[in-house]
Amino acid sequence: MATSLAMAVLKFRVYLEEDESIYRDIVIKHTQHFIDLHRTILTAYEFDNKHQATFYRSNDSWQRGREITLAVYDKAYKAPPLMMEDTSIASEIRDTNQRFVYEYDFVKGWVFLIELINVSKEESSKIAYPAVSRKEGVGPMQYGTRGLLGPKFAEMEEKYDLQGNEDGFGEEGEEGTGSSDEFGFGEATGTDTAGDDY
Repeated sequence: MATSLAMAVLKFRVYLEEDESIYRDIVIKHTQHFIDLHRTILTAYEFDNKHQATFYRSNDSWQRGREITLAVYDKAYKAPPLMMEDTSIASEIRDTNQRFVYEYDFVKGWVFLIELINVSKEESSKIAYPAVSRKEGVGPMQYGTRGLLGPKFAEMEEKYDLQGNEDGFGEEGEEGTGSSDEFGFGEATGTDTAGDDY
């Protein structure tokens, strides 16, 4: 399909892995690169740009294949990773509903599921690509708990954190909020068995 993209605008839906009702649609030119998609996802979810990040080529079962990464990290790779700034979006489109898995901040383990939902030959002169074309659902707080437990909990947690160690609230809150495994962020999705087939 990559060769038949004359002048295409691709629309990707980027879901929060924990909750598929929370997503952002991003339109991007096929000639743009994964570094552009990476930055736009962070902007769409109001995350900073301070952490490690990687895309995985994926199949219909969200299995993780070859990596398209921000930098070469100190970890085991099944195949040499591609670099975001050198890899165009079009070069990785193998399918009309192509999927990718995007992981940001390996400590917190934010995971987003990305699916190609539309290909258009119409490029709008009013849009500066890449752009966020739709937002659904309240996104998670990058360093908090809003998306998982609701705004009331975040307010309550904030209130008690401000009171320091009174009644042990501050201590307990500090311990719990730093743990990524407490909410299952640390767990990988799907199996990592497939190699470079998709």
